[in-house]
Amino acid sequence: MTKQKTHKGMLKRFKVTASGKAKHRSAYRGHLLSHKSGNRKRHLRLDNVVTGPNAKNIIEGLRPIL
Repeated sequence: MTKQKTHKGMLKRFKVTASGKAKHRSAYRGHLLSHKSGNRKRHLRLDNVVTGPNAKNIIEGLRPIL
């Protein structure tokens, strides 16, 4: 059986924490930032942990690099 390959799209968008959770960059940070408040932009700077049923799929897609 061949080795499972890492999903390269997921590799660019997600990182795995030391405890095995997947984290991602906040949305709405790419452009059109001039009308957003500083408080909103500051909160969007933080990485978020993926929750729900998608978390398991993301971890499985990143499994070969773990």
